[in-house]
Amino acid sequence: MKSLLEGAVQENYAVGAFNVANMEMILGAVRAAEETNSPIILQIAQVRLPYSPLDIIGPMMIAAAKKATVPIAVHFDHGKDSSVIMQALKLGFTSVMIDASHLPIEENIEIVHKVKAMADEYGASIEAEVGQIGGSEGGTEDNGMFYSNPLEVKRLYDSTKVDAIALSIGNAHGLYKMEPKLKFDLLTETTRLVEVPLVLHGGTGICDEDFKHSIALGIRKINIATANFLAVEEEARKYCSGEKRDYFKLSSEMEAGMYQNVVKHIRVFGSSGKAGSRATDEKLEMACHNA
Repeated sequence: MKSLLEGAVQENYAVGAFNVANMEMILGAVRAAEETNSPIILQIAQVRLPYSPLDIIGPMMIAAAKKATVPIAVHFDHGKDSSVIMQALKLGFTSVMIDASHLPIEENIEIVHKVKAMADEYGASIEAEVGQIGGSEGGTEDNGMFYSNPLEVKRLYDSTKVDAIALSIGNAHGLYKMEPKLKFDLLTETTRLVEVPLVLHGGTGICDEDFKHSIALGIRKINIATANFLAVEEEARKYCSGEKRDYFKLSSEMEAGMYQNVVKHIRVFGSSGKAGSRATDEKLEMACHNA
C-alpha cells in the first residue's frame, strides 16, 4: 500500500480501496484495474469475516493480486483485534489497518505502536485512524461522528510514522441519510501539518466533485464498500427476476456489477493509466538481473 500511495502523492490522484466479499467481487475489481491500467487496493473489513472467513477469502484476494498485470495491494480494513490482524499478516496481506479511533489519542497511539511492530515484521504497510467516522463499518449501528483534530493527526503520525491515516471530515460509513457536507478546511489544515497520505472512508454517497476536491487537498486513498455491495446486488436482482436462471451466468452478472462500479470510481479518482505495466517491469528487472 505504501508504494501505491507514494505514487498517488507524486501525481496527485487517489488510489481506490475496494471492499470485497466473494470471488465475483475480487474478479470484477481486478478486471476493472487491468482494463483501466490503474493501481487499486483490495480490502476486507474485520466486521465482514462472519460472512467471508479470512482464511478462505484472504488467499483468493492475494492470489488475484499476484496474478494481476497491475499493482494491487491487499489490505485488512478496520482491524479491531491484534490476533485477527496477525492472521491477515501471516496469510500475506500487504497492509493492515488498526482502528482505535474510539479511544483517547494516547491510547490510540499506544495500540498503533504495537500493531505497527507486528506489521513491520512482515514488511507490511499500516493505516490508523484519528477522529471517529460516522456510522459503522457493518452498517448495523450509528457510532456518532467525532471530527478529526489536525493536531492529534500530527501527534499520532509523529509518534508512530504510520503509512496512512484515515480522518473524519464529515464522511460516514454506509448510506448517508442526507448529502454529506465535508469540512475541507479541516482537511486543508491537516494536510499542512503532516506529510502522511490521508484516507477518506465512507466513499459511498460522496459526489464526484467532492471526491476531486478532497484529492486536490491531499486525500490519497478512498474506501468504497457499500457501493460495491449494492452494485453486485442490483445486477443479481435484475438477472434473477422472473424465470429460472443459470448459476454461472448469475456469477458473471455479479462480477460485471463490481467491475462497472470500480471502473466508475477509478475514473473519478484520477488513477486510470497510472499503473504502468507490472509484466513489463518484471521482464526488465529479470533482464537486468540476468545481465
